[in-house]
Amino acid sequence: MIRIGLVGVGKIAHDQHIPAIAGDPRFDLVAAASRSKPDLGGIPVFHDIETMLKDGPDLDAIALCTPPQARRETALAALRASKHVFLEKPPGATVSEVAELATVAREHGVVLFTSWHSRFAAGVSRAKAWLGSRKVRKLSIEWREDVRRWHPGQTWIWQAGGMGVFDPAINALSILTEIMPAEVFVTDAWLQVPENVQSPIAGRVEMTTVAGAEITADLDFLQTGPQTWDITAWTDDGVLKLSLGGAGLEIDGVAVEVGENREYLGLYDRFAGLIERSESEVDVRPLALVADTFLVGTRESVEPFIE
Repeated sequence: MIRIGLVGVGKIAHDQHIPAIAGDPRFDLVAAASRSKPDLGGIPVFHDIETMLKDGPDLDAIALCTPPQARRETALAALRASKHVFLEKPPGATVSEVAELATVAREHGVVLFTSWHSRFAAGVSRAKAWLGSRKVRKLSIEWREDVRRWHPGQTWIWQAGGMGVFDPAINALSILTEIMPAEVFVTDAWLQVPENVQSPIAGRVEMTTVAGAEITADLDFLQTGPQTWDITAWTDDGVLKLSLGGAGLEIDGVAVEVGENREYLGLYDRFAGLIERSESEVDVRPLALVADTFLVGTRESVEPFIE
């Protein structure tokens, strides 16, 4: 049994982490840290990770669900206390801080897991296998959702380091870097930034591979009604489409049976396996693509965002 503590008990923790932990018999949620002090049915909740580590029950691992801007110091505290660490996506506010965390994890002999939940969507592994034997000529990402629905009141997402529309779009980039047979590079980008915040609300990113595949991503944080999370790849031998954030798969317009969608159950299954093997899994490629987009992107100021 892996005794795990949860830091940051917000929407993603309630919606995904707590049910996934409860659904895996290898984990036992024994403590949490959250300034909101939620009622977790008898599980002790502390003000912060330092208090949890000092006064709480013995822990083997800690899952961090805090906003990325606060992730580094919290992760360092956990790693230096020799706890295995599960990082909710994105793994940090910067690429370099994740490299630092990986170094500290090695020094303390514990596991660091940069989790990318969309890679565990039901259709992703099948898509990766299918694309692996084909030449991708063109790929299109359409990732459009309603920030007011999925991130109500989460002002951190609009601050520096919060990434704005790239908080959901990094899910698409995590799938892209998983299924593509070749490395992906950003070539250009256009970003719309509301005049009262720091992070983009919409954008377009152009990418390529060494072989010259044309990759585009169209992103929007203001789409109401049905939400769009699609990736379409045109190859030398057919067209593949992932929909519903990777939960649905079509090849040449024919639906492919992919089974149950179990993203967070898959994440915790992977985390348990990494702990058993004493192996870290650190992948910053999706975060690096976001960072490169911010470096080369042309910014356009647009009307203020008012929730």
